[in-house]
Amino acid sequence: MTKPEVLQIGPYPDWDQGPLDASFVMHRYFEADDRAGFLSQVGPRVRAIATRGELGADAAMIDACPGLEIVSVYGVGYDAVDLAACRARSIRVTNTPDVLTADVADLGVAMMLVQARGMIAAETWVRDGSWATKGLYPLQTRVWGKRAGILGLGRIGYEVGKRLTGFDMDIAYCDVAPREHAAGWRFVADPVSLAREVEFLFVTLAASSETRHIVGSEVVEAVGPDGMIINISRAGNIDEDALLDALESGALGAAALDVFEGEPALDPRFLTLPNVLVQPHHASATIETRKAMGQLMRDNLTAHFAGQDLPTPVL
Repeated sequence: MTKPEVLQIGPYPDWDQGPLDASFVMHRYFEADDRAGFLSQVGPRVRAIATRGELGADAAMIDACPGLEIVSVYGVGYDAVDLAACRARSIRVTNTPDVLTADVADLGVAMMLVQARGMIAAETWVRDGSWATKGLYPLQTRVWGKRAGILGLGRIGYEVGKRLTGFDMDIAYCDVAPREHAAGWRFVADPVSLAREVEFLFVTLAASSETRHIVGSEVVEAVGPDGMIINISRAGNIDEDALLDALESGALGAAALDVFEGEPALDPRFLTLPNVLVQPHHASATIETRKAMGQLMRDNLTAHFAGQDLPTPVL
């Protein structure tokens, strides 16, 4: 039986690449020197695209694959996939939700703790001899008992909230409507009002054209000079210029970020600020979760070509 041909947009770990190579003819787009020429050559034979959340598949790529049937995303975010182009041609789209939810929530809470308690600079204080020569490390800020807001109470936002209850935090959230499973947490109708009420604002909502820069200058300034913004969603949900301006001026106290516009070539202003914790977009980057993500991506491809129901369809 002829193996289906798949356009692979980015690299995967060996534990995923081996099974993919065994089941499909994988065309490695990311290895091509002339990607446009490569796409024009293999595109007519491609029946599936295997991509990652941050890489997606744009309209031009989809158009270059006239026989395309499915786009399988390794990751929960699918905002970089042109869904309109897929809908127009009845192309299926899948992602890998749930399996990464807990790890992403873990990192978000960890970033809050690390930044609030100044743990990165505190380690440097020990290692560079400052503890011995200068004395005690400067006092930092408490986390437990504070007010936390969650912007977007989906899977990840809910898991963040569950963890924050362990710190006896007062929890509020903003979403399109109140959530029945969030009993005891306060619903706030709009992001600005939420920001005004909290000291720690977690950004966990799915990204779309409607949510782009939803955390703009008004939200950032509402969090205030004693507050912190933690982003474990998508970079586009935050207006980075407004965020950087507020961090530089002191209008915002601090930020902890795992995602950036244009990453890994992030705005160099981030690298000079002492009040921002930067991470390399690795919230789901545990061995266990990445293996589960790869398996689910392959399961979606396998189910499609076997004519079975897709495990985790987006379209």
